[in-house]
Amino acid sequence: MSTNTDWLSLPAPAKLNLMLHILGRRADGYHELQTLFQFLELHDTLHLRPRSDGHVRLLDALPDVEHDRNLIVRAARLLQQHCGNSVGADIRICKRLPMGGGLGGGSSNAATTLLGLNHLWQCGLSLEQLARLGLQLGADVPVFVHGQAAFAEGVGEKLTFVELEEPWFVIARPHVEISTGKIFSDPGLTRDTPPCKVRTVLRQGGHNDCQPTVERHYPEVRQALEKLGKFAKAKLTGTGSCIFGVFPNQTEADKVAAQLSDTLECFVSKGCNQSALHQQLAKLK
Repeated sequence: MSTNTDWLSLPAPAKLNLMLHILGRRADGYHELQTLFQFLELHDTLHLRPRSDGHVRLLDALPDVEHDRNLIVRAARLLQQHCGNSVGADIRICKRLPMGGGLGGGSSNAATTLLGLNHLWQCGLSLEQLARLGLQLGADVPVFVHGQAAFAEGVGEKLTFVELEEPWFVIARPHVEISTGKIFSDPGLTRDTPPCKVRTVLRQGGHNDCQPTVERHYPEVRQALEKLGKFAKAKLTGTGSCIFGVFPNQTEADKVAAQLSDTLECFVSKGCNQSALHQQLAKLK
Protein backbone atom coordinates (compact mmCIF):
# COMPACT_ATOMS: atom_id res chain seq x y z
CA MET A 1 0.00 0.00 0.00
CA SER A 2 1.09 3.58 -0.52
CA THR A 3 2.68 5.28 2.47
CA ASN A 4 1.20 8.67 1.55
CA THR A 5 -0.82 10.40 -1.13
CA ASP A 6 1.87 12.90 -2.20
CA TRP A 7 3.31 12.32 -5.65
CA LEU A 8 6.74 13.51 -6.74
CA SER A 9 6.42 14.72 -10.34
CA LEU A 10 9.57 14.85 -12.46
CA PRO A 11 10.29 15.37 -16.17
CA ALA A 12 11.98 12.75 -18.33
CA PRO A 13 13.45 14.89 -21.13
CA ALA A 14 14.12 13.95 -24.73
CA LYS A 15 17.57 14.06 -26.30
CA LEU A 16 18.97 14.52 -29.77
CA ASN A 17 22.07 12.89 -31.22
CA LEU A 18 23.50 15.91 -33.02
CA MET A 19 26.01 13.59 -34.69
CA LEU A 20 26.71 9.85 -34.57
CA HIS A 21 29.94 8.36 -35.89
CA ILE A 22 30.51 4.59 -35.86
CA LEU A 23 34.18 3.70 -35.46
CA GLY A 24 33.98 -0.08 -35.55
CA ARG A 25 32.32 -3.22 -34.20
CA ARG A 26 33.56 -4.83 -31.00
CA ALA A 27 34.01 -8.52 -30.33
CA ASP A 28 30.87 -8.53 -28.17
CA GLY A 29 28.79 -7.30 -31.11
CA TYR A 30 28.34 -3.76 -29.83
CA HIS A 31 29.65 -0.80 -31.82
CA GLU A 32 32.27 1.75 -30.83
CA LEU A 33 30.82 5.16 -31.50
CA GLN A 34 31.13 8.86 -30.92
CA THR A 35 28.06 11.00 -30.47
CA LEU A 36 27.00 14.41 -29.21
CA PHE A 37 23.99 14.56 -26.89
CA GLN A 38 21.84 17.61 -26.23
CA PHE A 39 18.58 17.65 -24.28
CA LEU A 40 15.25 19.12 -25.31
CA GLU A 41 12.59 20.91 -23.30
CA LEU A 42 10.19 18.29 -24.68
CA HIS A 43 9.64 15.58 -22.05
CA ASP A 44 7.54 12.82 -20.55
CA THR A 45 6.44 13.28 -16.93
CA LEU A 46 6.78 10.63 -14.23
CA HIS A 47 4.83 10.72 -10.97
CA LEU A 48 6.29 8.65 -8.12
CA ARG A 49 5.25 7.89 -4.56
CA PRO A 50 6.58 5.32 -2.08
CA ARG A 51 4.76 2.15 -1.04
CA SER A 52 5.27 0.47 2.32
CA ASP A 53 4.86 -3.11 1.01
CA GLY A 54 7.92 -3.22 -1.24
CA HIS A 55 5.98 -3.64 -4.50
CA VAL A 56 6.87 -1.64 -7.61
CA ARG A 57 3.82 -0.85 -9.71
CA LEU A 58 3.67 1.07 -12.98
CA LEU A 59 0.05 2.17 -13.07
CA ASP A 60 -0.01 3.24 -16.74
CA ALA A 61 0.59 0.47 -19.25
CA LEU A 62 2.47 1.29 -22.44
CA PRO A 63 1.49 -0.33 -25.76
CA ASP A 64 3.27 -3.63 -26.48
CA VAL A 65 5.51 -3.34 -23.37
CA GLU A 66 5.06 -5.91 -20.61
CA HIS A 67 4.92 -4.43 -17.11
CA ASP A 68 7.98 -6.24 -15.79
CA ARG A 69 10.05 -5.52 -18.93
CA ASN A 70 9.39 -1.77 -18.90
CA LEU A 71 12.59 0.16 -18.21
CA ILE A 72 10.80 2.16 -15.52
CA VAL A 73 9.98 -0.98 -13.53
CA ARG A 74 13.41 -2.50 -14.18
CA ALA A 75 15.14 0.69 -13.01
CA ALA A 76 13.10 0.83 -9.81
CA ARG A 77 13.78 -2.81 -8.98
CA LEU A 78 17.48 -2.47 -9.81
CA LEU A 79 17.82 0.44 -7.38
CA GLN A 80 15.73 -1.41 -4.80
CA GLN A 81 17.97 -4.47 -5.03
CA HIS A 82 21.20 -2.44 -5.02
CA CYS A 83 20.21 -0.54 -1.87
CA GLY A 84 18.52 -3.47 -0.10
CA ASN A 85 15.43 -1.33 0.11
CA SER A 86 12.17 -2.73 1.51
CA VAL A 87 10.14 0.27 0.32
CA GLY A 88 8.33 0.08 -3.04
CA ALA A 89 6.76 2.63 -5.35
CA ASP A 90 3.71 3.51 -7.37
CA ILE A 91 4.66 5.15 -10.67
CA ARG A 92 2.51 6.91 -13.24
CA ILE A 93 3.68 8.25 -16.60
CA CYS A 94 2.33 10.96 -18.87
CA LYS A 95 3.80 9.88 -22.19
CA ARG A 96 4.56 12.61 -24.73
CA LEU A 97 7.74 11.36 -26.42
CA PRO A 98 7.09 9.04 -29.38
CA MET A 99 8.22 5.48 -28.76
CA GLY A 100 10.95 4.33 -31.13
CA GLY A 101 11.61 7.87 -32.30
CA GLY A 102 15.29 8.04 -31.36
CA LEU A 103 14.62 10.66 -28.68
CA GLY A 104 15.70 8.43 -25.81
CA GLY A 105 12.32 8.18 -24.12
CA GLY A 106 12.82 4.76 -22.52
CA SER A 107 16.33 5.57 -21.29
CA SER A 108 15.18 8.93 -19.98
CA ASN A 109 12.26 7.31 -18.15
CA ALA A 110 14.71 4.89 -16.51
CA ALA A 111 17.06 7.71 -15.46
CA THR A 112 14.22 9.77 -13.99
CA THR A 113 13.06 6.70 -12.06
CA LEU A 114 16.55 6.15 -10.63
CA LEU A 115 16.99 9.78 -9.62
CA GLY A 116 13.46 10.21 -8.33
CA LEU A 117 13.45 7.07 -6.20
CA ASN A 118 16.99 7.76 -4.97
CA HIS A 119 15.48 10.97 -3.56
CA LEU A 120 12.23 9.46 -2.25
CA TRP A 121 13.84 6.36 -0.75
CA GLN A 122 16.75 8.41 0.64
CA CYS A 123 19.28 5.99 -0.85
CA GLY A 124 22.01 8.63 -0.93
CA LEU A 125 23.67 7.35 -4.12
CA SER A 126 25.84 9.75 -6.14
CA LEU A 127 25.27 10.52 -9.82
CA GLU A 128 28.28 8.33 -10.66
CA GLN A 129 26.80 5.38 -8.76
CA LEU A 130 23.39 5.87 -10.37
CA ALA A 131 24.99 6.15 -13.82
CA ARG A 132 26.78 2.83 -13.31
CA LEU A 133 23.49 1.23 -12.37
CA GLY A 134 21.79 2.85 -15.34
CA LEU A 135 24.37 1.45 -17.75
CA GLN A 136 23.00 -2.02 -16.94
CA LEU A 137 19.69 -0.85 -18.45
CA GLY A 138 21.03 0.84 -21.59
CA ALA A 139 23.97 2.77 -22.99
CA ASP A 140 22.01 6.05 -23.13
CA VAL A 141 20.86 5.97 -19.49
CA PRO A 142 24.07 7.47 -17.98
CA VAL A 143 23.84 10.72 -19.95
CA PHE A 144 20.28 11.22 -18.69
CA VAL A 145 21.41 10.47 -15.13
CA HIS A 146 24.13 13.13 -15.33
CA GLY A 147 21.82 15.57 -17.11
CA GLN A 148 24.50 17.55 -18.96
CA ALA A 149 25.04 17.89 -22.72
CA ALA A 150 27.91 15.57 -23.54
CA PHE A 151 30.25 14.11 -26.12
CA ALA A 152 29.98 10.34 -25.68
CA GLU A 153 32.35 7.55 -26.68
CA GLY A 154 32.58 3.78 -26.23
CA VAL A 155 29.03 2.44 -26.56
CA GLY A 156 27.86 5.86 -25.38
CA GLU A 157 28.84 5.63 -21.72
CA LYS A 158 32.16 7.55 -21.71
CA LEU A 159 31.06 11.16 -21.30
CA THR A 160 32.79 14.50 -21.74
CA PHE A 161 30.45 17.29 -20.68
CA VAL A 162 30.22 20.24 -23.07
CA GLU A 163 28.57 23.63 -23.44
CA LEU A 164 26.67 24.03 -26.71
CA GLU A 165 24.56 26.72 -28.26
CA GLU A 166 20.91 26.23 -27.32
CA PRO A 167 18.94 26.74 -30.56
CA TRP A 168 15.38 25.80 -31.39
CA PHE A 169 14.66 22.53 -33.16
CA VAL A 170 11.90 21.26 -35.38
CA ILE A 171 11.58 17.53 -34.78
CA ALA A 172 9.52 15.58 -37.31
CA ARG A 173 8.42 11.99 -36.99
CA PRO A 174 7.53 9.84 -39.99
CA HIS A 175 5.04 7.15 -38.98
CA VAL A 176 7.36 4.20 -39.35
CA GLU A 177 8.84 1.77 -36.82
CA ILE A 178 12.60 1.38 -37.23
CA SER A 179 14.44 -1.71 -36.01
CA THR A 180 17.74 -0.66 -34.42
CA GLY A 181 19.00 -4.22 -34.76
CA LYS A 182 18.24 -4.19 -38.48
CA ILE A 183 20.25 -1.00 -38.96
CA PHE A 184 23.27 -2.05 -36.91
CA SER A 185 23.40 -5.50 -38.55
CA ASP A 186 23.20 -4.12 -42.10
CA PRO A 187 26.41 -5.04 -43.99
CA GLY A 188 26.32 -1.65 -45.75
CA LEU A 189 26.47 0.35 -42.52
CA THR A 190 29.57 2.54 -42.25
CA ARG A 191 31.71 1.20 -39.41
CA ASP A 192 35.11 2.77 -40.08
CA THR A 193 34.69 6.50 -39.49
CA PRO A 194 37.99 7.81 -38.07
CA PRO A 195 37.82 8.92 -34.42
CA CYS A 196 37.79 12.65 -33.80
CA LYS A 197 38.45 14.92 -30.84
CA VAL A 198 35.63 16.62 -29.01
CA ARG A 199 37.00 20.05 -29.94
CA THR A 200 36.81 19.07 -33.64
CA VAL A 201 33.16 18.08 -33.28
CA LEU A 202 32.35 21.31 -31.45
CA ARG A 203 34.01 23.33 -34.20
CA GLN A 204 32.96 21.39 -37.31
CA GLY A 205 29.94 19.31 -36.32
CA GLY A 206 29.46 15.84 -37.72
CA HIS A 207 27.04 13.48 -39.44
CA ASN A 208 25.01 10.38 -38.60
CA ASP A 209 26.56 7.21 -40.04
CA CYS A 210 23.22 5.41 -39.64
CA GLN A 211 21.28 7.86 -41.79
CA PRO A 212 22.11 6.44 -45.27
CA THR A 213 21.19 2.93 -44.12
CA VAL A 214 17.94 4.12 -42.54
CA GLU A 215 17.04 6.06 -45.70
CA ARG A 216 17.69 2.98 -47.82
CA HIS A 217 15.42 0.75 -45.76
CA TYR A 218 12.75 3.31 -44.88
CA PRO A 219 11.71 5.62 -47.74
CA GLU A 220 9.33 7.44 -45.38
CA VAL A 221 12.36 8.79 -43.51
CA ARG A 222 14.08 9.83 -46.74
CA GLN A 223 10.96 11.68 -47.85
CA ALA A 224 10.67 13.43 -44.47
CA LEU A 225 14.32 14.50 -44.65
CA GLU A 226 13.67 15.98 -48.09
CA LYS A 227 10.66 17.93 -46.80
CA LEU A 228 12.43 19.36 -43.76
CA GLY A 229 15.58 19.85 -45.84
CA LYS A 230 13.83 22.61 -47.81
CA PHE A 231 14.03 24.79 -44.69
CA ALA A 232 17.18 23.63 -42.86
CA LYS A 233 19.83 20.93 -42.92
CA ALA A 234 17.87 17.87 -41.83
CA LYS A 235 19.42 15.01 -39.85
CA LEU A 236 18.38 11.74 -38.28
CA THR A 237 18.71 11.40 -34.50
CA GLY A 238 20.14 8.06 -33.39
CA THR A 239 18.53 5.14 -35.20
CA GLY A 240 14.95 6.16 -34.48
CA SER A 241 12.45 7.57 -36.92
CA CYS A 242 12.70 11.21 -35.80
CA ILE A 243 14.58 13.80 -37.80
CA PHE A 244 15.46 17.36 -36.84
CA GLY A 245 16.50 20.75 -38.17
CA VAL A 246 18.06 23.69 -36.32
CA PHE A 247 16.50 27.16 -36.21
CA PRO A 248 17.65 30.41 -34.57
CA ASN A 249 14.42 31.17 -32.72
CA GLN A 250 11.02 29.77 -31.83
CA THR A 251 9.18 31.95 -34.36
CA GLU A 252 11.07 30.46 -37.30
CA ALA A 253 10.73 26.95 -35.92
CA ASP A 254 6.98 27.33 -35.40
CA LYS A 255 6.52 28.58 -38.98
CA VAL A 256 8.29 25.57 -40.46
CA ALA A 257 6.49 23.09 -38.18
CA ALA A 258 3.15 24.57 -39.24
CA GLN A 259 4.03 24.11 -42.92
CA LEU A 260 5.04 20.49 -42.38
CA SER A 261 2.26 19.48 -40.01
CA ASP A 262 -0.15 18.47 -42.79
CA THR A 263 2.06 15.53 -43.72
CA LEU A 264 4.36 15.03 -40.72
CA GLU A 265 3.94 14.85 -36.95
CA CYS A 266 6.06 17.77 -35.73
CA PHE A 267 7.37 19.06 -32.42
CA VAL A 268 9.12 22.34 -31.65
CA SER A 269 11.52 22.41 -28.72
CA LYS A 270 14.49 24.37 -27.43
CA GLY A 271 17.84 22.69 -26.94
CA CYS A 272 19.11 22.54 -23.35
CA ASN A 273 22.57 21.88 -21.95
CA GLN A 274 21.13 20.99 -18.55
CA SER A 275 18.19 18.63 -18.51
CA ALA A 276 14.85 19.76 -17.09
CA LEU A 277 15.07 16.82 -14.67
CA HIS A 278 18.15 18.22 -12.96
CA GLN A 279 16.67 21.69 -12.89
CA GLN A 280 13.65 20.26 -11.07
CA LEU A 281 15.72 18.13 -8.67
CA ALA A 282 17.81 21.16 -7.71
CA LYS A 283 14.65 22.78 -6.34
CA LEU A 284 14.11 19.83 -3.96
CA LYS A 285 17.43 20.28 -2.19
